[in-house]
Amino acid sequence: MQHPSSTSISYHRSKNNLFSRTIAQLQNGFSGLVPWLFPIFLVILWQLAVQFGWLSTRILPAPTTVISAAIKLAQSGELATNFKISASRALTGFAIGGSIGFIFGLVNGLFRVSEKIFDTTLQMWRNIPNLALIPLVILWFGIGEEAKLFLVSSGVLFPIYINTFHGIRSIDSGLIEMGKVYGLNPFELFWNIILPGALPSILVGVRFSLGIMWLSLIVAETIAADSGIGYMATSAREFMQTDVVVFSILLYASFGKLADVIVRTLEAVCLNWHPNYQKVKAA
Repeated sequence: MQHPSSTSISYHRSKNNLFSRTIAQLQNGFSGLVPWLFPIFLVILWQLAVQFGWLSTRILPAPTTVISAAIKLAQSGELATNFKISASRALTGFAIGGSIGFIFGLVNGLFRVSEKIFDTTLQMWRNIPNLALIPLVILWFGIGEEAKLFLVSSGVLFPIYINTFHGIRSIDSGLIEMGKVYGLNPFELFWNIILPGALPSILVGVRFSLGIMWLSLIVAETIAADSGIGYMATSAREFMQTDVVVFSILLYASFGKLADVIVRTLEAVCLNWHPNYQKVKAA
């Protein structure tokens, strides 16, 4: 039979553990809210500035007006239609440009001959702004989908190329020699040493590319499009619907943040073996 005092000690320990877990959960929840405190503060400030007349609604409509415009667009189905079209363009362009950038980064990083042949051309192309390409792109592809995909693809290509190239070239040569000593064939060497070693740098390139993807899409859809979020903003500008224009800009900002969260999650999953990422997670 258990002594009453030991039962009391167990009860208090259980109570303390529950209290500690609750405090830890509250701390984690508050820690997750901290990055959003400043944006929320800015929105409140924005609302107050419009409400008290410090900021004209012709310059910037109140957040509540922007939310009303978003609800109307959602109810009419216009928002969903334009969102699907823009997301399709962005993801297709990212897949095409990202694949090309990854392949060139991989080949140029592994083989010096390939670097000598292709790198100079890629570096020259990289320094041409997308805006400078627009007249030529319209001459080549018209204002169809091909033009938009070209602009998005050329925008996302280079961050992935440079970071893949840098990641491969930064791998410790001692690790590669050790793999050879253990008898790894070229594919095993690539799969077990080179790709994991270059992965942190590749994912940094993906993060940059996702930001540029939305920037390139804005340029493409604003200049020549008959659908998509950029087109929605341009049409709203012609009818002086500032609330829709602001909502479109906020949509792009939200997509950029969402893309960043997805890549961070990907980093946490793919790089859980990496000591530096384990330190960040522990912190």
